[in-house]
Amino acid sequence: MTAETATAPPAPPFTLRRARTGDVAAIKRLVAPLAERRILISKESVAYYEAIQEFRVAETPDGEVIGCGALHVMWEDLAEIRTLAAADAWRRHGVGHALVELLLKEAHDVGVQRVFCLTFEVGFFERHGFEVMADQSGVDPEVYSELLRSHDEGVAEFLDLARVKPNTLGNTRMIRWLHGRARE
Repeated sequence: MTAETATAPPAPPFTLRRARTGDVAAIKRLVAPLAERRILISKESVAYYEAIQEFRVAETPDGEVIGCGALHVMWEDLAEIRTLAAADAWRRHGVGHALVELLLKEAHDVGVQRVFCLTFEVGFFERHGFEVMADQSGVDPEVYSELLRSHDEGVAEFLDLARVKPNTLGNTRMIRWLHGRARE
């Protein structure tokens, strides 16, 4: 192939970036149809603003936010991927995959060993190395007692606390070890 016949690779259809406060309305729009289908829980705007530093968004070249996801650190070695959503028109186009990979890299970068999620998309997360959680044996009793002090519903779901039973949405608890299984 000569320089004349070579073509530049196509530009990626979207980029990933840190969310900004101006993205909250778009994040709420992404979550709304999933909340209506009881896949995600809708939150008040204030909750998104309070957690905006945890969010990453996927954006088209023209500035449309087409996906979002957040990494919420729960403990020294434990974080949760939450509020992972893609616009319906962008599902199955790599948006969720790119967001999960970015959030897993960020979890690794901050020293997290395990990443938890609640999902209906078991196969999707299995393709990213997550496993269905059978129990909480990966949390030692001291950490468990500390986590009990959290008011965060994601922590309560992770701990499988009675106050969130039955599971609000009926989704599956999954986990991925980033640095090998420390518990074994």
